[in-house]
Order: sequence, then C-alpha cells, then structure tokens
Amino acid sequence: MSSASRGDLTTRARIRDGAVECFAREGFSVSVRTIAEHAGVSPGLVIHHFGSKARLREECDTHVRGVITEVKTQTVEEASGAFMLQQMAEIEQYGPVLGYVLRSLQSGGVLAADFFELMVEDVERFMAVGVEAGTVASSRDPAARARYLTSSALGSLMLHTTLHHTGAEPDFGQVMQEWIEAYMLPALESYTEPVLLDRTLLDTYVAHAGGGAGDEGGTGTGDD
Repeated sequence: MSSASRGDLTTRARIRDGAVECFAREGFSVSVRTIAEHAGVSPGLVIHHFGSKARLREECDTHVRGVITEVKTQTVEEASGAFMLQQMAEIEQYGPVLGYVLRSLQSGGVLAADFFELMVEDVERFMAVGVEAGTVASSRDPAARARYLTSSALGSLMLHTTLHHTGAEPDFGQVMQEWIEAYMLPALESYTEPVLLDRTLLDTYVAHAGGGAGDEGGTGTGDD
C-alpha cells in the first residue's frame, strides 16, 4: 500500500485502502460496517462515497491493479538491482495487495475471472514496456507469455498460502517474505538463464504449432 499515513489520505482513499485490508483479511463477505470501522468512518459515509459494497470492490480492484502495475513497470523499465532490493526491503507493505488478489481469485466466479483477465492484460502491457526499453526479450506470443507469467506467479503464491497458512486470516506480509526466500532465486534464474540449453523441444513445438522451426521469436528486442 501507499507509504502515506491514513491522515494524509482523502476520506475516499482511506475508505478504499481500509476496504482492501478488510477484504484481504476476511474475504468479500466482510460487512460495510466492519470496513467503515477499520477506516474510521461511518457506514453511511462509505455508501455516500461508493454507493454500494460492489462499487467499492470495483474501485479496490482498480487500485490494486494500479499498485501492482506501477511496481512491475518500474522493475522492467529499470531492471535495477538496487530497485529490486529496495522493493524486497519494503515488501511487507504490499501484504494487503497480495491478500486482496488471492482472496479475489479464491472467491471464484465471474468477478474473479474478470479480475484475472485484467491482470493478464496489465502484465502484457508492462512487459511491452520492458521490451521497448530493451530490458525484456520479445515473445512469439506476448499475450500467451503474460498469461503464463501471471498464472505461474499467482499459482505459486496461492499454493504456498494454502499449504502453509491455513488460518482464517493469514499474514500476507509474511507470506510474501516466505515466497521470496523460497522462490526468488529460481524465478530470477529461470528468467535470465535458460533451463534448457538445447532448442530442440521449442523448435519442434513451434513447427508443430505452425510457427516455423526457424522462428527465433524471443531473441529480439521488439514484440513480433
């Protein structure tokens, strides 16, 4: 979440941030009254600003996606070790954002599916920024790559949470710290150093799929 204190936020933003934290902690069945108490306002003020809990959730969706996209875009633009270490040091502040995302996916249904699709689109956009900046390799299928990266990252986080944090209210800041310790090295290694040194499997699959075995795809600096 933002490093700004609650007193520095507008009432609408304070309610939104409080809702993100409540949804992350208790799920989407949490009451407007609970959200209002957490934000330090009246339930009537929540409805005044957002109209309904459903509309509040929509704004939380947009805000959470914006936070994730901002950080990821900076990461692929800069590809800076210093920036990565700074983000790792401050990772716990993003606990409510992670919790919100996982709660949304776990809830299932149309809203969760739509939220996931929007996240995939966001990933495709910030990967394109990295391709343009020369810090990310191009892809034969940018949309498919974005879907795989999103599914892989969220899947590992959800699995870790399910297996190791069975309580009703996981500490998502701790979840992120544990994920970094368990997965950051192999994730970065697999992104920067190919797992397979022989192209046979890739070339065979691309030829089978109709792309042509000689297609170099991801070795360039611009999307195909």
